Amino acid sequence: MNLILLAQDDIVTSTRARVRDPRRLTHLRQVHRAKCGDIMTLGIENGLLGRGELLSLTDEEACFDISALDQAPPAPLPVHLVLALPRPRMLARSIEHATSLGVKRLTLLHSRRVEKSYWQSPELDPAKIHQHLVLGLEQARDTMMPTVETAKGFRPFVEDDLPELLKGRRGLLAHPGMPVACPRGIDDEAVLLIGPEGGFIDWEVEKMLEAGCEGIHLGERILRVETAVTALLARLF
Repeated sequence: MNLILLAQDDIVTSTRARVRDPRRLTHLRQVHRAKCGDIMTLGIENGLLGRGELLSLTDEEACFDISALDQAPPAPLPVHLVLALPRPRMLARSIEHATSLGVKRLTLLHSRRVEKSYWQSPELDPAKIHQHLVLGLEQARDTMMPTVETAKGFRPFVEDDLPELLKGRRGLLAHPGMPVACPRGIDDEAVLLIGPEGGFIDWEVEKMLEAGCEGIHLGERILRVETAVTALLARLF
């Protein structure tokens, strides 16, 4: 981890924080090989980040001085990512990659080619999703926690929710065979829609275009979901 991300429960006083969970303690000991007096990069969830001193480290807890945290987190990407629910093994990587790149709003969407069984995956448990968000933030030295929503009905989403999301935003539908190449370095607030393996079906594409989205593509190659997420965000922003 490139950042020790502190939850609100870790904050003891305005100048002290205490970490007790095994994952972070193990990382401090085995990866950082931390010792008392080390100056480390710390951040408070949804707050400031900076450098802080490791005051103590035992098998049960680590204590930090957080009095010098005075830096703002990186700027978020101006995008709401709408992602057709990937298969479970891809979902975790997609969430972590999007979070590392600065996505702060993510909607997981049902579509015809999304297996209904995916919605029963343990990876959709809020605690598991939070874990992947934390890993993405730690990687990117960010502290602002994204929000993740689900839309289990495609028609209600495209007819009711999508038009509201597109108010004041540029809708970009990433789908193979669209006539326009993905733009580069845009400054617009955007809604980016990415389909499942095999893509959206024709009717779904038509409904999103009717709602006001622009169809874009990344070329002839068909990419895995987590690769497409990274490639599109990097090219757009």
